[in-house]
Amino acid sequence: MKPLNVLSVTSELFPIIKTGGLADVAGALPFALKKEGVRVVSLLPGYPAVMRALEHVEVVREYPDLSRGPARLISATARQLELFVLDAPHLYARPGSPYLTPEGRDWPDNARRFAALGRVAADIGQGAVPGFVPDIVHAHDWQAGLAPAFLHYGDGPRPGTVITIHNIAFQGIFPADLLYELGLPPYAFTVDGVEYFGQIGFLKAGLRLADRITTVSPTYAKEIQTPESGMGLDGLLRSRSKDVFGILNGIDDSVWNPSSDLSLAATFTVDSLERRSANKQALQERLGLDPDPDALLFGVVSRLFEQKGFDLVLAALPTLLADGAQLALLGAGDTTLEESFRAAAIVYPGQVGCFFGYDEELAHLIQGGSDALLVPSRFEPCGLTQLCAMHYGSVPIVSRVGGLADTVIDANEMAIASGVATGFQFSPVNLTGLLDSINRAKALWPDRKSWRTMQLNGMAADVGWSRPARHYAEVYRSCLPTI
Repeated sequence: MKPLNVLSVTSELFPIIKTGGLADVAGALPFALKKEGVRVVSLLPGYPAVMRALEHVEVVREYPDLSRGPARLISATARQLELFVLDAPHLYARPGSPYLTPEGRDWPDNARRFAALGRVAADIGQGAVPGFVPDIVHAHDWQAGLAPAFLHYGDGPRPGTVITIHNIAFQGIFPADLLYELGLPPYAFTVDGVEYFGQIGFLKAGLRLADRITTVSPTYAKEIQTPESGMGLDGLLRSRSKDVFGILNGIDDSVWNPSSDLSLAATFTVDSLERRSANKQALQERLGLDPDPDALLFGVVSRLFEQKGFDLVLAALPTLLADGAQLALLGAGDTTLEESFRAAAIVYPGQVGCFFGYDEELAHLIQGGSDALLVPSRFEPCGLTQLCAMHYGSVPIVSRVGGLADTVIDANEMAIASGVATGFQFSPVNLTGLLDSINRAKALWPDRKSWRTMQLNGMAADVGWSRPARHYAEVYRSCLPTI
């Protein structure tokens, strides 16, 4: 196999900066792709957290004026990842998240901030850093969506381009009058370019102009080509269906490994599953739940938004908590949902325990200590939490959408009898469907032999990055010019 150089263009990267699953994917792929003969260098904005993490810093390019201010392109490493970092303090040296002000609103200049990222990605793609000339530029989500556009409209030879949709609901749509300021030529503003219903669509531009399109599960790749789930981009995706690939995400088993996870009260393997009980006890203590080893303990590790279906969980609480069952929740998001779960913890003392915010150690403890994990999303491109749950012996209860449908084998009668089930699926995504799956889980819980079989099946499932990395390498090589 010909070795490949890939520039991965991303707005977040675990373990340096993270708001969601994009960071996990962008952080894990470079290591997994090494085995496929692919070297990945990631281009990342110079947020304060990123700048603090850098080692072996070298300035490789200066920009006297990039989106209204000076900038530098830095070559560096951090946490064993090879990086290019766009050090542009006027764009990135701010409090808040990568995308939002401390008050939770979009930064008003997000168009300029991420157009600059795409512009610099295109420069690297066209040889601006002689020591690293990529064969492929891989753009992640709307924040990197203009990288394929700048390459498409640029002069001279260019690398192959790939864009990955991690969540099509976020598209990066901005006013048309920014076209010149963002550095795009007038002729780019067409339906075959960056124009999207009279505005500039960053994600739309990438989907139109990249050589290949990937998304994070096979089912989601099909769903987004329908009017119901395509968020206005389904027609474009159908027209490019031969270039659309659904590649299931994996999890990084150097981070998520129950046999060595220091966040757990007790590590365990498939051969020492009984040690999980110490984690359940520790989780109950941590969240103020009754110390009952026989209670069916449901876990939640999620952002709390309508997309994630937790309004349905609130409506299902009386049934879910009947017979002494418990709920351990870690999440943050919609204020109304947070307040409702906070109230539920008061109404059901000892049965509902909540932590609002994010705590990495608690996330691991919930995966390693809960008996079942709730993932009732209305749509879910892939989902990583159900993969972590299976790997840690927590039985996932998921809606039959996107990557959830692709990764969990439903515990129907035949699957239980055959000993292949790994969790519970429900459809349609409504209260009736969720209650049905909860009741099926509660009915099976006393059959500890069958429950243990599901746990062991989940722990044995291939949820790592080896297979996805092989598919990404195949997509990359399909973009190379044939000689």
